Amino acid sequence: MNTQTVPVKSNIEIARDAKMKPIVEIGRRLGIAEEALIPYGRAKAKVSYDFLEGLKDRPDGRLVLVTAITPTTSGEGKTKTTVGLNDGLNRIGKRAMCCLREPSLGPCFGMKGGAAGGGYSQVVPMEDINLHFTGDFHAITSANNLLAAMVDNHIHWGNTLDLDPRRITWRRAVDMNDRALRFIVNSLGGVANGFPREDGFDITVASEVMAILCLATDLNDLVRRLGAIVVGQTRSKRMVTAKEINASGAMGALLRDALMPNLVQTLENNPAFVHGGPFANIAHGCNSVMATKTALKLCEYVVTEAGFGADLGAEKFFDIKCRKAGITPAAAVIVATVRALKHHGGVAKSDLKKEDVDAVARGAANLRCHIENVRKFGVPPIVAINHFSTDTTAEIVEIEKAARSLDCEAVICTDWAEGSRGSETLARRVAELCDRGEAQFKPLYPLDMPLWDKAETIARAIYRANGITAEHAVRQKFAELQKEGFGHLPVCMAKTQYSFTTDPEQRNAPEGHTVKIRELRLAAGAEFVVAIAGDIMTMPGLPRVPAADAIHLNEKGQIEGLF
Repeated sequence: MNTQTVPVKSNIEIARDAKMKPIVEIGRRLGIAEEALIPYGRAKAKVSYDFLEGLKDRPDGRLVLVTAITPTTSGEGKTKTTVGLNDGLNRIGKRAMCCLREPSLGPCFGMKGGAAGGGYSQVVPMEDINLHFTGDFHAITSANNLLAAMVDNHIHWGNTLDLDPRRITWRRAVDMNDRALRFIVNSLGGVANGFPREDGFDITVASEVMAILCLATDLNDLVRRLGAIVVGQTRSKRMVTAKEINASGAMGALLRDALMPNLVQTLENNPAFVHGGPFANIAHGCNSVMATKTALKLCEYVVTEAGFGADLGAEKFFDIKCRKAGITPAAAVIVATVRALKHHGGVAKSDLKKEDVDAVARGAANLRCHIENVRKFGVPPIVAINHFSTDTTAEIVEIEKAARSLDCEAVICTDWAEGSRGSETLARRVAELCDRGEAQFKPLYPLDMPLWDKAETIARAIYRANGITAEHAVRQKFAELQKEGFGHLPVCMAKTQYSFTTDPEQRNAPEGHTVKIRELRLAAGAEFVVAIAGDIMTMPGLPRVPAADAIHLNEKGQIEGLF
């Protein structure tokens, strides 16, 4: 069995030592001329619209999704595997690139830390990507808050649309975990400051503007979608849109540059797009359609990821992104670890380093569920075992046995420590799987299915629930949206990522539960309906000991502790 030597350096130290090539050289490898790149320093750039327009008639490469088992607090290494597979494909002579989401500042300074891969499978410049990058999140935040300001300004100056201040649904946004901003009262201080009303903030990655940017196919589509955002209702309960507030044009101006994909590189100088970052539990959790479709025109193989496990991220990738963008995946990689499966098998986090083959066998039920989930979309899966130095041969064999029971191959990956050499086998297997052309992609449900039935189909087929339930008011909302002409939209299920159920403590592969829909939200611009189940929040808080505690500048002015 292949074992990996643990790097003695931290992720940020490895990234800092990277020998990055000028971004124009990375672009040249893809056939992107220097004048088609808009550089942000020497190591990152946006790809211009003129160049993107000229790609439309090119054939598409093969698209590979990287997803995972149900996440645990131990981490599964999905981004690392995505980067490693990209490097591995290039190592074996394939023309490949990966497409990732941009990290949010909230998780970076909160519990999760950085999100640019790990070890020797990273995208760089790591500090830039994890912090301000090319300003996309700033633009999204500004567009979101411009609309909020124009809504309140409309009410202040006469409210000709008769917006009901009690029924305004558009919230403000900030890209930071801040529980104090979840619910606020604005416009205090007298007549000059407007009409006081209840308000609140979402984290930027939960904003509908983020979802819209990541699903838009061009600038015209972006502005159209922005105009369709529903900001609230009149006193007669008529929905009012951003276009009626006259905000969509200015919002589009703020987002003009943000819509262009961001080109960076891996530690091994292979190309990567890092663009957009919607949450995978409250939105669709995928990088931008613009980046993915551009990559498919430039490469033979494109590796992308979707947030969390195959029950959340992959389902939305298939049912929302692929369907809306008209793209077809050729294969899916399901990332699993020994320690995560032991956790699903009932082992406490403190004991995960101890060998426990029986626990792996019990937890492997979760892996089998995700293999079955991916196949329900007609996409052939392969399992990537993200290897740790504490894994034993017997535990690895148990994972291989579980995958083999469903006629699925499992491959060990050691790219965290070895870079592309540790992902070469996975790359060969994935390329072979794609080249066999076995994929027969199909969404889980037709768009003409009623909204309630869509949510129930997801719960039964993907979460293995007996069905869904909801209070009377939520059922009425389903009926109202159906009647108002939104019944053709896909359903974006929002629930905990840690379980197939709505209870994060119910690990492994529970069956026969009921998914209670707590709330229904219309994202008319993003063109999906969000069904919220359980206690999901759109503004996280910081943990008792946030990652920010350890982040600082050293005596050289370099960032330490980011990841």
